[in-house]
Amino acid sequence: MAGDSSKIEILGRVPLFARCSKKELKQIAPLVDELRVSAGRELITQGRGGEEAFVIVSGTAAVTVDGREVRTAGAGEAVGEMALLDPSALRSATVTATSDMELLVIGAREFHSMLLKHPQVTLQVAIGLAERLREHSPVSG
Repeated sequence: MAGDSSKIEILGRVPLFARCSKKELKQIAPLVDELRVSAGRELITQGRGGEEAFVIVSGTAAVTVDGREVRTAGAGEAVGEMALLDPSALRSATVTATSDMELLVIGAREFHSMLLKHPQVTLQVAIGLAERLREHSPVSG
């Protein structure tokens, strides 16, 4: 992984941030840290609080709810993004690396501060989140 320009490119492909302009992505990129994890590492634990989201750069992770695998997450996907908007909520799923992974990590506190300073980003992220929720909801509306 590289610097902010690489982060901007990766973030722009993530559905949560896909509606953001390049200028808006440049405001998000400095908040992002890089992380490498080994297969078997639990990134998110269902029922626990969380203060960060992860963007998968490479590798895969199992997403489980109540011990049952519901999907596999891979490159270009975000997991744990609800924590960016509501860090007080408990995690709704467990996410465990099924391979070695490269990730971008976004902290909720820093992200929230940036949203307050740049409300146009807030709108784009909210639309992206709504689209994601509709995709995974049994009832669309």
